[in-house]
Amino acid sequence: MSVLFPLILVSAMQTAAPVVQVVSRDMMSQIEEPTQVVARNPVEWAALWRDHAGDKPVPTVDFTSRMVVAIFLGTRSSAGYSVDVTRIRPADGSLIVEWQERRPAKGEVSAQVMTSPAAIVTVPKFDGKITFAKVER
Repeated sequence: MSVLFPLILVSAMQTAAPVVQVVSRDMMSQIEEPTQVVARNPVEWAALWRDHAGDKPVPTVDFTSRMVVAIFLGTRSSAGYSVDVTRIRPADGSLIVEWQERRPAKGEVSAQVMTSPAAIVTVPKFDGKITFAKVER
């Protein structure tokens, strides 16, 4: 029995959907202003995706169990920037979406090209207030 339990646990962890599922991580979003957005239904999602990616096909999201959260850093002056949703957590009846911005390290060589980094993920559906919190590394 002691050998069987870890195998069952590993199997269950592999089949369970991750809490945060990445839809898109882009360096060239068409959204050029810093913003954080929630899309709770297909209409909001289609509008958000169109603003972000223009005419590219809209990725499928199951809004019966999930919703979309997105972080847009806005225009940056070089490559080497990125953004990630690092954690979601409940707090006082709301949902906190924690995110981090990666910046080029001091002295790091990066392409001198305008970028607009974005992270778009799905998380379990939540009907309450959503708050975004930038966390430093």
